[in-house]
Amino acid sequence: MVNSATSIQTQTASGEPFYEQPLSERMRTFLRLEFLFRQLCYNSELETNWAARATISTLLEIMAILSRGDVRSEVHKEIDLQLATLERFQNEPGVDGGRLDTLVRNLTASRDQVTATGTGYLQPLKDCGFLSAIKHRSAIPGGTCEFDLPEYSHWLRQPFARRLEDIDTWINAIRPLCEAVCELLWLIRESAQPVDIVAEGGMYQHAVQRDVKCQLLRVSLPAGSTLFPEISGSQHRFTVRFLDWSTIDSRAIQTNRDVAFQLSIC
Repeated sequence: MVNSATSIQTQTASGEPFYEQPLSERMRTFLRLEFLFRQLCYNSELETNWAARATISTLLEIMAILSRGDVRSEVHKEIDLQLATLERFQNEPGVDGGRLDTLVRNLTASRDQVTATGTGYLQPLKDCGFLSAIKHRSAIPGGTCEFDLPEYSHWLRQPFARRLEDIDTWINAIRPLCEAVCELLWLIRESAQPVDIVAEGGMYQHAVQRDVKCQLLRVSLPAGSTLFPEISGSQHRFTVRFLDWSTIDSRAIQTNRDVAFQLSIC
């Protein structure tokens, strides 16, 4: 059973917020990696020292996730699963063969790149004394300030182009895996069409059919809504409760009115 949690929020092009909830440990790991990799890429392109610090902190978080369990193997398994699903569509009528071939080629290329990284892809990062020192001091509140890590402060004072060389080297070690995760999540999200639902009294419960593989839920509410969903459940059944939010000083409570929303079971 996956415990209830505040869902990850994204947004559609029209501004309607999406709230996502993983229903498997693999999806939880993938969503966290995507979340961190987006931060990493965003901050790495900014020249300020604070952005560089944020980049290093995020890199260390990604390393921590990738060091727990065999994430590389999980990515391989999911790629193979998605490839098998796509290949089943090849002989289906009405399928855009050109687009399908492109998706298969992209996934195959991602699998080859992940394979090429090898099982020791994290070792150069783990062996980097500079990163290890920052990781060690990061466990202490404020532990990466100048008097604690003078070498770090000196590196931050280097020209942006010089710092970027190091940052690119570190990111390139994890890029194939993280980009494969992002591509997989895009495919999983695109695998389901949103359905209009009404949560009576602010609650909706759903039992998933046994032959349906459910990995990720996406809940969409109208832009500007004061409500947000709290989702709990597993791959077999789940519950969506809509909470009414006013301010950070007031605890959100479940609404008692009917709520129209869109649901995608991916």
